[in-house]
Amino acid sequence: MERLNVNPNRMELAELRSKLTTAKQGHELLKGKQDELVHRFIELLNESRRLRLVLTKQFTGLYQDFSLVGAEISPEFLEEALMASGSMAALKASEKSIMGVRVPAFDYTLAKEDIHYPYSFSYTSSELDVSIRKCHSMMEEIIKLAEMEKACELLANEIEKIRRRVNALEFMTIPQLKESIRYIQMKLDENERGNLVRLIKVKNKIKSQAAVE
Repeated sequence: MERLNVNPNRMELAELRSKLTTAKQGHELLKGKQDELVHRFIELLNESRRLRLVLTKQFTGLYQDFSLVGAEISPEFLEEALMASGSMAALKASEKSIMGVRVPAFDYTLAKEDIHYPYSFSYTSSELDVSIRKCHSMMEEIIKLAEMEKACELLANEIEKIRRRVNALEFMTIPQLKESIRYIQMKLDENERGNLVRLIKVKNKIKSQAAVE
């Protein structure tokens, strides 16, 4: 592992040890956040898949309903009825936080009792009314699915960012700091051994001179 460009002195050693402690703490915190985000992401992903499956089944049933209705009235009349029918609805967009990640939150309100039927009931079957009501009632779940899938996308992006930071700390920063600390400690030990050898030589020389005198 490549070490950092450092000066082998005790001040540098103390600074690197402090950086190593901070890096380890940061790695632990980021790893914990990553694990929790992955847990939240999987929960949200499973829920969105469940809701998408429910909506897929509802759309399939709705298509079948309109197919039956279309057998009784002209396609032009059916298209006009779908384009003109409507109701009062309100959609409020805001944000919420999931582990510090800002994700969208939609508050959808539908006045179901105000659904407008722009045709005469005497010329249509009740199945058309039921199908149109189903269309409006599905909107809340469709908007909820959009909210959940966007949240999944944002969480996935955040998880990827944290993963890169965790990997950088785990496989580059921390090993480099450890290698640099090991290098400085080795150099300091060498200097200490060299000083000790010189001290012994000086002491022996003094003893020899004292014996001669």
